[in-house]
Amino acid sequence: DEANRTRKDHIITVEDPIEFVHQSQSCVVNHREVGVHTKSFSAALRGALREDPDIILVGELRDLETISLAVEAASTGHLVFGTLHTTSAPKTVDRIIEVFPSSEQMQIRSTLADGLRAVIAQVLFKRIDVKGRCAAMEILIATSAVRNLIRESKTFQIPSMMQTGKKYGMQLLDDAIMDLFSKGWISGEEA
Repeated sequence: DEANRTRKDHIITVEDPIEFVHQSQSCVVNHREVGVHTKSFSAALRGALREDPDIILVGELRDLETISLAVEAASTGHLVFGTLHTTSAPKTVDRIIEVFPSSEQMQIRSTLADGLRAVIAQVLFKRIDVKGRCAAMEILIATSAVRNLIRESKTFQIPSMMQTGKKYGMQLLDDAIMDLFSKGWISGEEA
């Protein structure tokens, strides 16, 4: 929504189903729903790349072809947002790499390291202070040191980098959970 209000870009979203319809503000926003407007995420991404988008939102990075197209789009200058079901930011990086055949993993490590800007992993918790939920977020910023760890197959060292990278905006999930607990938003049992 921030980009839609503040930038003059072309945004394409690909979702299954469309969860929120963004009305065009400063940007032109086009929505694609898998099963309605397109047969698959990968087909929608291939089509989207022909429409000169600036920003692409991929509802789910489910398979090799979709992930490959998303990484390719990011490496050619598009701002790509995607969701992937993992439990941490470093595991997200690993999942993206591991979906590729082993013969392609070194190349994808390099491409991903060059194009990645950030990874945010979140867990939703039931709030105890008000009705609703809140998100604990783990934030990985792709600094040059993080990019080198990705290139060198040392993603197991990323959590240590995140712990010392608070000045860059990085945050471990455990720290985010403890923050929510200390604010009285979630129970100790949930934490």
